Amino acid sequence: MIKPFLQHPTVQRIAAPLGLGLIFLLFWQLSFQQLEVPVYVVPKPSDIVMALINQSSVLFGSLWVTLKITLLAFVCAVMIGTLIAFVFVQSRVLAACFMPYAILFQVTPIVAIAPLVIIWIQNTTLALVVCAMLVAVFPILTNTTLGLRSVNKGLLNLFQINKASRWQILMRLRVPNALPYFFGGLRISCGLALIGAVVSEFVAGAGGTSAGLAYQILQAGFQLDLPLMFAALFLITCTGLGLFVLMSLLSQFFLSKWHESEQV
Repeated sequence: MIKPFLQHPTVQRIAAPLGLGLIFLLFWQLSFQQLEVPVYVVPKPSDIVMALINQSSVLFGSLWVTLKITLLAFVCAVMIGTLIAFVFVQSRVLAACFMPYAILFQVTPIVAIAPLVIIWIQNTTLALVVCAMLVAVFPILTNTTLGLRSVNKGLLNLFQINKASRWQILMRLRVPNALPYFFGGLRISCGLALIGAVVSEFVAGAGGTSAGLAYQILQAGFQLDLPLMFAALFLITCTGLGLFVLMSLLSQFFLSKWHESEQV
């Protein structure tokens, strides 16, 4: 009974990484405790847990700020990227004209753009959302455009022979074909939205009630409070992992019944 359970693919995907992580944390705790490494150099996992408990109100308040910016940017990126992809697939001339500028925004570091956006947009939250959205929109745009274009030529000819309109071809052929590419873009974009939000917070340096986790990391660095810094980093990592898992579950929900990419 136990052996077949352990050999199940889902159990292996979850149990193996968790087991390895627990071994690493145990080694980290015991080795640093024996070596008496100072907490201001590298904190032990127990120190990080205590920081999470003692500073929970500050950390989780900042987490909500960062998460709000991330989700707003991600939603905007999905809407804008998908809409532009629909336009690109209908006109290759427009795609040829505007795609180089989309690539230009993607390859330009957000650290270079963020100060300008923050100066031009007076509302700090809106400026941070715009910066994070600029980072996250490109995977949605490129993946969805690729999926919309990668239709079977035979099926496309069949639709055209039966005099299907452009709208019917788009909604009944191109969109279903693009869904695996779209969800792949979502998994990439959600992480980039979080990265964009954190980097933008670093540049803005917004404190007070609008302070995100990046601000807590900066403050902890100035005060040499490494347990607090690692605790904030841990929350950012968990947030990114949670968003990725959520997008993966969403992809599995929509694709598992008919597409090979989500079938075990």
